[in-house]
Amino acid sequence: MTFSTQTLTAASPERYSLPAFQLRLLDAAIEQGPKRFDQRVIYVGSAPDNDLVIDDVSVSRNHLKIEGEQGGYRIVDLGSKNGLWLAGARVREAILNQDTILRLGQSQLSFELLDTQHEVALARQPKFGRMLGQSAQMREIFALLAKVAATDVTALVQGESGTGKELVAEALHEHSGRRPGPFVIFDCSAVQRNLVESELFGHVRGAYTGAIAARDGAFVEADGGTLFLDEIGELDLDLQPKLLRALDNREVRPVGGGQRRKVDVRLVAATNRDLSAMVQEGTFRQDLFYRLNVVKIQLPPLRRRPEDIPQLVESFLADIQRRGAGRSLSVSFRTMNKLQSHPWPGNVRELRNHVERAVVLSDGEELEVQLDNSAPRLATHQIDDALAARFDLPFKDAKARLIETFERSYWHRALQRTGWNISAAARETGLHRKSLEYLIRKLDLKRPSADE
Repeated sequence: MTFSTQTLTAASPERYSLPAFQLRLLDAAIEQGPKRFDQRVIYVGSAPDNDLVIDDVSVSRNHLKIEGEQGGYRIVDLGSKNGLWLAGARVREAILNQDTILRLGQSQLSFELLDTQHEVALARQPKFGRMLGQSAQMREIFALLAKVAATDVTALVQGESGTGKELVAEALHEHSGRRPGPFVIFDCSAVQRNLVESELFGHVRGAYTGAIAARDGAFVEADGGTLFLDEIGELDLDLQPKLLRALDNREVRPVGGGQRRKVDVRLVAATNRDLSAMVQEGTFRQDLFYRLNVVKIQLPPLRRRPEDIPQLVESFLADIQRRGAGRSLSVSFRTMNKLQSHPWPGNVRELRNHVERAVVLSDGEELEVQLDNSAPRLATHQIDDALAARFDLPFKDAKARLIETFERSYWHRALQRTGWNISAAARETGLHRKSLEYLIRKLDLKRPSADE
C-alpha cells in the first residue's frame, strides 16, 4: 500500500494521497454508518453522530478517531472508559499503516487498507475569510473552499448550530468573481410560512392582503451576486418544487403573476439537519437535495477540533480590545486547558460569547472562566405562562405565535442591551448583520424615541 507526497509551491495547498480503508466489526453489530471510508478523518463510538456507530455498552459515546496523515493513519483514543487495545496492549494513540485488529471495550474492529487512493489537500494558511482554524480538519475545508469559490457551483453547508455556516457562505462570496455583487441572506426559519414564497420570489401589487406595492424577492435582490439560504431544511415541502424550478431555470416569477425574470445567482444553502434522512422520511424532496448537494461542506463541531481553541480565543480577545469593549488579558495554561476540554454544545458562537463575558467579569490580569456543563433550561412556570393563552388555537397557529413572541422579546432585549447598535447586537448573538436587519423589518421593531 503506497502513501505518496507531492512537492508544491508555498502558495499551493499541501497535498498527499491516502488509501481508502474499511472497518469491519468482528463480534458486534453496526447500528449505522458505512464500512468503507475514503475521508481523511472518521469517528467511532456508540453516540449517533459518529461515522461508525457501535451498539455496545462497553464502547464509549466518543471512543476513538482515525485520522489520515502523511505516512499512514493515526488512531487516537478520545478518553474512552474501557480503552483502545492493539496487540494486547492499551494505547493512547498509534500509527496504522497495515491491516490491524483493534479492541474497543468488548468489541473487536478490523482495520483494513484498500487499493483505492484519494487525495488530501490542506490549506497552508490557518484561515479563510473570517473563519479560523489551524487543525487539519479546518485546513482541509479551507482548501476545498478555495477551489469551490473559483466556480459558480451550488454548495450545501452542513453543521451544528454555531459552527460558522454563514461565514462559509460569506467567504465563498468574498473569494469569488461575484464579490462586487450583493450577498443576500435568507433565513428559511425566520419567515412566516405563508410569506416565504413572496420573500423569496417577490410579489406584485395586490398579490395578497397587505401587498400594497410590488416587491422584489431575495433572488432578484441577489442578482449578480450570492444568495445564502440558511436553514434550508425548514423550507416547506410545498415550496420546494418552486425553489428547484428557480435553480434549474435561473428565473423567478413573483407571487400574483407578472413576468418571469431571469436571475444570475450563485446559491449557497445551509442546514443543521440531516437532509438525506429527511429525504428518506419524505419531508425533503430528493430532486432538490441532489440539486443543492453539488458540493457538500461538512463543518466539524468545536469539540472535535479543540486544537483550534487557542487561536480562536486569541482572535476574540484581540477583537474585543480593538473594539474598546475590554482590556488586554492573558490566558493561563490551566484556563486554556479548561476551554479545550469543554464540550461547547453551542460551538464557536458559544465560545465567543463566553470569552466576551469572561473579559467583563475578570478582575485580575488573567482571563477567568467559569464553565457550566449543564444545558440552560427554562423554568416550568415560564413555559406554562408562555403557553397559557395559546391552547385555544390550532397547534400550527399557536406555535407560530409563540415563536413570534419569543423572537420579538429576544431581539428587543438584545438591541436594548447594545443601545440599538445593530452590528454589536449581531456580534453578541452570533448573527450576520444583514440577517438581523431582515428580522428587525420582519418583526417591525422600532427604536424607542429619546422621550421613551
